[in-house]
Amino acid sequence: MLPLTITVTTLAELPAAAVQLQGVIAESGCSVVAFEGEMGAGKTTLIRALADALGVVDDVSSPTFALVNEYRDDHNQPVYHFDFYRIDSVEEAQRMGAAEYLDSGYLCLVEWPACVAALLPEPRLGVRLNVLGTETRQIELRIIN
Repeated sequence: MLPLTITVTTLAELPAAAVQLQGVIAESGCSVVAFEGEMGAGKTTLIRALADALGVVDDVSSPTFALVNEYRDDHNQPVYHFDFYRIDSVEEAQRMGAAEYLDSGYLCLVEWPACVAALLPEPRLGVRLNVLGTETRQIELRIIN
């Protein structure tokens, strides 16, 4: 199963990649998914497609300033979406209750996980987006222990 690489050459292929990612998340048993990639690689865009695959009907946007957005999937279960790009310290993340979210057992989608690596549980699913062209992305999936 893992590691696995998915290549997306156009945005039109993203929904199929998101469905594949949804399956990997389910098979992995990991509730924390860490999204890595350079600025503009498409982390939030992939998360938006994944949320669609999960049945989220809310508007999915980057929680850059709020740090966390909560959505509901098609089973009315919470899905937490974090963006730690602007976090100043692990202590700041702890004060906002990040550890409780991450340990909740509910799906947590984490952008910029390196900023709070000390708080992230293991095992977790790592998703790295590599930019290969204007719309082409290589999505690498692996378990992080």
